[in-house]
Amino acid sequence: MFFKQCLIMRVVFVVLVLLRVQHVHSASKGVVASLQAKWSMTPLLLETRWAGIFTSLSLESVRSYYNLIVKKAGQFLTDLQVNLLKLSLSLRAYSPAVHAFQQIASDEPPPDGCTCFVVVHGQNACSTKDMKKLLKTAAGRPRPYLYKSDHQYPGVNGTDLPVAVLYAEIGTKEFNTFHKVLSERAQEGKLIYVLRHFVSVSISRMLLSGYGVELAIKSTEYKAVDDTQVKVTTDNEDENDEVQGFLFGKLKKSHPDLQEELGELRKHLLESTNDMTPLKVWELQDLSFQAASRIMTVPKFDSLKLMQDLSQNFPSKTEIITFVTTLCIRTQIEERKDLHQYAGLFINGIHVDLDIHNAFRYDPSARSSYQLEAGTTNVPQHWANDIEKDSMYRHWPSSVQELLRATFPGVIRQIRRNFYNLVLFLDPIQEESIELVKLAELFYKHNIPLRYVIGFVLVVSADDKVDGYLDAGVALFRLLNYISEEYDEAQAFTSMVSVIGETLSVDTVTAYLKKKFPKANAARILGVDSSYDDNRKAGGVFYRKSGLGALPVGLFNGIPLSSEEMDPEELETVLLQKIMETTNFFQRAVFMVGYLFCVDVVDFLMEQANVVPRINPLILSSERRYLDFTSSPVADDWDDTTMFSYLDSKDKTAVVSKKIKYFIREVTMWIVADIEQPSGRQLLRNALKHMKSSSSNCRVGVINNPSGKPTEDNSALYRAVWASLLTQSSKNMLDFSLKLLKEENVELLKQGTKIKHLLKQVSGGMDHDAFEKKFNTMEVDFLHSQQKYCKEVLKLKAGQRAVVSNGRVLSLLDEEEEFSVEDFHLLEKITLRTSAEKIKSKIKQMNLNAQKASDLIMKVDALLTASPKGEARKDVKFLKDKHSLYFNVSFNSVLQLAQREDEVFYDVVAIVDPLTRDAQKLAPLLVVLGQVVNMKVQVFMNCRAKLSEMPLKSFYQYVLEPDVTFFGNNSLSPGPVARFTEIPESPLLTLNMITPESWMVEAVRSPYDLDNIHLQEVSGVVSAEYELEYLLLEGHCFDLSTGQPPRGLQFTLGMRQEPLMHDTIVMANLGYFQLKANPGAWILRLREGRSEDIYQIQAHDGTDSPVDAGDVIVVLNSFHSKIIKVRVQKKPDKLNEDLLSEGTESKGLWDSITSFAGGPSVDGDDKKKDVLNIFSVASGHLYERFLRIMTLSVLQHTKTPVKFWFLKNYLSPSFKDTISHMAKAYGFQYELVQYKWPRWLHQQTEKQRIIWGYKILFLDVLFPLAVDKIIFVDADQIVRADLKELRDLDLEGAPYGYTPFCDSRKEMEGYRFWKTGYWASHLAHRKYHISALYVVDLKKFRKIAAGDRLRGQYQALSQDPNSLSNLDQDLPNNMIHQVAIKSLPQEWLWCETWCDDSSKTTAKTIDLCNNPKTKEPKLSAAVRIVPEWSKYDNEIKQFLTRVKEQKEEITEGRSSSSTQHMGNTHKETF
Repeated sequence: MFFKQCLIMRVVFVVLVLLRVQHVHSASKGVVASLQAKWSMTPLLLETRWAGIFTSLSLESVRSYYNLIVKKAGQFLTDLQVNLLKLSLSLRAYSPAVHAFQQIASDEPPPDGCTCFVVVHGQNACSTKDMKKLLKTAAGRPRPYLYKSDHQYPGVNGTDLPVAVLYAEIGTKEFNTFHKVLSERAQEGKLIYVLRHFVSVSISRMLLSGYGVELAIKSTEYKAVDDTQVKVTTDNEDENDEVQGFLFGKLKKSHPDLQEELGELRKHLLESTNDMTPLKVWELQDLSFQAASRIMTVPKFDSLKLMQDLSQNFPSKTEIITFVTTLCIRTQIEERKDLHQYAGLFINGIHVDLDIHNAFRYDPSARSSYQLEAGTTNVPQHWANDIEKDSMYRHWPSSVQELLRATFPGVIRQIRRNFYNLVLFLDPIQEESIELVKLAELFYKHNIPLRYVIGFVLVVSADDKVDGYLDAGVALFRLLNYISEEYDEAQAFTSMVSVIGETLSVDTVTAYLKKKFPKANAARILGVDSSYDDNRKAGGVFYRKSGLGALPVGLFNGIPLSSEEMDPEELETVLLQKIMETTNFFQRAVFMVGYLFCVDVVDFLMEQANVVPRINPLILSSERRYLDFTSSPVADDWDDTTMFSYLDSKDKTAVVSKKIKYFIREVTMWIVADIEQPSGRQLLRNALKHMKSSSSNCRVGVINNPSGKPTEDNSALYRAVWASLLTQSSKNMLDFSLKLLKEENVELLKQGTKIKHLLKQVSGGMDHDAFEKKFNTMEVDFLHSQQKYCKEVLKLKAGQRAVVSNGRVLSLLDEEEEFSVEDFHLLEKITLRTSAEKIKSKIKQMNLNAQKASDLIMKVDALLTASPKGEARKDVKFLKDKHSLYFNVSFNSVLQLAQREDEVFYDVVAIVDPLTRDAQKLAPLLVVLGQVVNMKVQVFMNCRAKLSEMPLKSFYQYVLEPDVTFFGNNSLSPGPVARFTEIPESPLLTLNMITPESWMVEAVRSPYDLDNIHLQEVSGVVSAEYELEYLLLEGHCFDLSTGQPPRGLQFTLGMRQEPLMHDTIVMANLGYFQLKANPGAWILRLREGRSEDIYQIQAHDGTDSPVDAGDVIVVLNSFHSKIIKVRVQKKPDKLNEDLLSEGTESKGLWDSITSFAGGPSVDGDDKKKDVLNIFSVASGHLYERFLRIMTLSVLQHTKTPVKFWFLKNYLSPSFKDTISHMAKAYGFQYELVQYKWPRWLHQQTEKQRIIWGYKILFLDVLFPLAVDKIIFVDADQIVRADLKELRDLDLEGAPYGYTPFCDSRKEMEGYRFWKTGYWASHLAHRKYHISALYVVDLKKFRKIAAGDRLRGQYQALSQDPNSLSNLDQDLPNNMIHQVAIKSLPQEWLWCETWCDDSSKTTAKTIDLCNNPKTKEPKLSAAVRIVPEWSKYDNEIKQFLTRVKEQKEEITEGRSSSSTQHMGNTHKETF
């Protein structure tokens, strides 16, 4: 009793002490995982400049320096933007952009001893004096390549100016010296000044965030843990060791006499916290509802944090929810059966994919294809065929359901509907028309399942005086009309083919008419009084109004084909691709909404949102520039030209938008032109005519951009228009301006007529006095301001015209370029459709006057439309929201967190089961976002009912902080880490890094077995340090000639100084490839050898170099993957060459992957050598121990040189550190291959299943083409024979050989699942094979596209979680009918579980299979079953001990040496 009282008093004392101790998260037992960049920490100032904040600061202490950066940024940004900037700096989102320049600098390379240098046309200098010398001789050297991301100093950008590239760190003394000289010269127009960030010394490591870390609970059914003890040197106990609020580290220091008691208390608290008592089956059923109820009942400000805690630590939190009642919430949730197991996140209506782990995610807007309205009913079209009516298609089915019928890939369905319409606009006299007509004839005549409705619109002379005897085009037009009317369209088409097939002339037309129709009256057909001349002008009029561009041109379902696509050599391939794309569109229309059953196809197409009345590339281009209306300048007058010139671009725009006057309506258009010139007046006239039309909703303002210096004499016309805008009513000023701009009135002004006299002739109802007074007193200073605005903000040359529509700038580059009334109609339609219509409807609710409403529409439209576009927004609302019934659920099952009033807020809607992997990712994201931005949050608890197993079997941490963190001494923290504290010590855990798709990470430091973490056996914190090893460069490659991917084509990636750093293989169908890279500028080339000999790069998209550039340059400067498209073509003398000698191209969907090699690739010389290639995978210290032993057993039994290929993805740092020593000691080669599971292939979530996938799914891409055969050997296998014998075994035409499971151990008969049920019927008396050992003929494997087929079958089966339970084994056995397996002789694999003892004597390999009956641990089974295993194990242990001792000796020597040279101080990188 006395002891208990003492203990209670001591605990009370501990609590009192804790009240004075700062609370810091840590634990003496737990797991800490961190992920560092491969490059050093980049300065925050440089990252801030990449975020768009341009300010110059002097260096100070770290925290105050950061605060100063944020303070300076606050002068340019709103509070919301400052918070977002802090988040981006916390994420180090702009660090890759800064480091990219570091890599570019290393390719120069930097001069020795220079912390700052300038490169002038290939030569560098470390001083301004040397730089000036280089500038004098720059003209004789080639100009450098400038990247899109380069910082170019504002100034003249002439092609004849020298380019000086400064590599420096902003804020340093050296930078200031160079910058002063370079900026002055750039302002004087003497050079082009480019700045690239360069940090000469940076040694601090930088930790990253924006990723997840999972500790998954492993099954301990089969014990597979290494018994080797890990010895870790621990630092002094953490004084911030906190458990349930008690800081035991500090308490033990303060009270050393209570060490034992404090230890007992800490242990008790941990055990009570980490209780993982297994739940009964009946307790599992309602866990999801109980978690939701618990979340809904706590105070709202704690609810998201509770959901985060429950989802991320669920295995140890079950006791706090198992007794929660759920009746009310269950009833509400179960009403929404259509949302069964659905999870989603919507931010402002934009869907965020929870499966993509990427806090840096950004989707650029996709370019839209615009269709031309089918306003061709009055246009003379000569149709070659009509699939719906012609008898030749009568046997085709007409139901649109045929679109949904399964077919082989690439097959075009034969359906009696006009789905694919091709209209060709031709000038029959042009030579290009001949090939196009012949191609159309092929489509028509060949009896293949490719059918078009082919129409022709002939654009011929519209002159009434020109008849068929004077113009060959008119003659052909009348001839075709005659045949169509008197006979039929089909005969007219064949006649056109015959006539146009040779050089077209009047003589050829008359000769054909006489030959084919001898009784016809030629004069009545071709002459002046022809009866067959109807609608001759209509084709030309429609063509000109449509703005289609130079003839010939085609429309596929109304979408114009580009000039490149109209090339007869390309057109057939282009049309096939468009047919396949259009088929998918029609399939969605039928499947999703049941369209097309009773609708005319053409009518359906013309109802689509992308249909426009006219094609104008300037208007429809996806590359758009917008004005920035976000500024509110102090000075808002443009009459003071000097003051106006000091304003920046945003302020100038704000002044112009405030001062400009309008012909009033809603959509805002600014006409920028020299009104004194005919082209400028025509542009303004067309705009006013459009505005005057009844269908227009636009207002027009006009900005003068004179060709010369504006004076009173040369600006009378513009000032008259401006005076009318200032003094007259809308109708009067519109009528006056239209009359004034007529050329006859302009001519009168030029002849000396005064404005006041002209006013009487052109005006009606105007206030003459007000007009004359304003006109006569008007100064021209504001015209100078307008001229500056046109030059400095709109970037226009003097006199150049432009149209600005709601802030979008359309520059008319050509003086002769027409912008017609129809173009203004199109521009208004596109502007309204894009976003202005929706904005207008919202602003109308604000009850503003017309002027303010139109101004606000213009500014908001410019702001929103200029932002990057993603997918369409969805209006996600719930039952009690009066505006929508989208989700019919009660608010009692919806967690609602209100936004702060009177602030801009984000509307966040989430639908999630709180006990799922989605909730693990979603909850921490919402918590951090709530600290960064103002949010209105609605979370619908979409719970699952009747659970039969634990819904979550892992602990999870999402590494994301809202701001940069600092240490207690105000020094900068390297970055956040994932810290798992208060987790149970009893379960066996495996650590998984869940990173963005484009990241390739590897473990670089940890003495612990990260695949088998058992905290009961660990004395301190398990630390795991990972590194972002590579960022992926992804792409697709196609052959221009065939449209197919060039299988076997190899690319290399490197720099100028080192061209070959990484390589890859292009695979079939998708033409997909991946390359490893890091931030920087990279050169993509075809690999030397057959790839470069046969192919050449013709075009590329998504790169950073011009399309026609010799080198393909790709800049990686963000944490996202970069996806490029490359088009190649065979050289003229290599058309019959094939990259793969085995030849047959695969047509499968999945043959699209690339390989990665950790060491040097196998070349031709290696291929000629007799090398035994062995492939294996391992994860965890035990299997790496087995792997070393397997390696040794292989080497002991062969005299053939061996090369091992190890999958790098899951190897521990200790294995990677020692394998090179082992290779040197035992005389073998090795290579570490790594591969990022492609995003388009169904993802596995369990580490073991991912490893199984790597064993079978990527055999055709993991290894270079030169490797002919590879043998896979399981890590836990012992080899007793020469594997050369297996490699040379005849596989009898099969791509791979496996050993069947043994049948000889009879007591295991009940465990042979393949002898009953599905497997028995599927195998049909064939053997079921084990995947522990197999040999692959890679030549055969690639030839028959086995990889494609396996991936395709995997994709289909893996959607069902109950299939492919043993993925690496079930998949090849399931595909045995499509991809044959050669059954290897039984002695090649002996396993005690399935094989009897008598067959062991002849075994060539022994595998340590799991025994489902005895569940014997691996280690004890190895020692018992394989006598030589212990000998191998001891040999490896002794070897590793020697390696460790050698490393320690080297480390001690270095430490001793460094002690003698100490004195250098550590410089913190900001």
